[in-house]
Amino acid sequence: MIGRIVQTDADVAEGVAWLVEREPRFALVVSSAGPLPLRRRADGFAALLSAIVSQQVSVASAAAIWGRLETAGLTSAPAVARATDEALRACGLSRPKMRYARALAAAGIDYAALRALPDEEVVRRLVAVPGIGVWTAEIYAMFSLGRADVFAAGDLALQEAARRLFDLPDRPTDRVLRAMAGDWSPWRSVAARALWAHYRVSAGREGSA
Repeated sequence: MIGRIVQTDADVAEGVAWLVEREPRFALVVSSAGPLPLRRRADGFAALLSAIVSQQVSVASAAAIWGRLETAGLTSAPAVARATDEALRACGLSRPKMRYARALAAAGIDYAALRALPDEEVVRRLVAVPGIGVWTAEIYAMFSLGRADVFAAGDLALQEAARRLFDLPDRPTDRVLRAMAGDWSPWRSVAARALWAHYRVSAGREGSA
């Protein structure tokens, strides 16, 4: 079973209502951050390639590199497979990312089939590709496949947001935060949206203090 799919803002609102009833502190997030974003995006090769491009670089740098890849027509698996090192390097890809991009192009992932697989199997298949870790696979499941009950516990912003919202003495580890998120099932991806929103709002408050 794949569970609920988050397709619309109404789905997010339903998840928020459930979470607020289960954990009142999420109500504080909603009151300060406002409606949570849908954040749905297309699935497929380009979505994962974009995630690889974004690894360990700033948002601005990732956007610039992605723009050059689009201009060069290098956002499909066949195009990346044919591309020379010089072409990929000219777009801003490092040597490791060139290797990861080619590995993704050669992986032969059936993206349509992923839509029907359970969350755990989606993650298992994606992390088998070099350059795709658990975080990337979970983000893909959350936003490209719309899975309602996936939670990227390794995300540092989610960890810090949980520390702030729940007044924890330290930032929770991946394992600790994953255990906490068990209480937010079957709407863990909406809980993640709430925590990201809380991180953004609380970081803004600290910056203006």
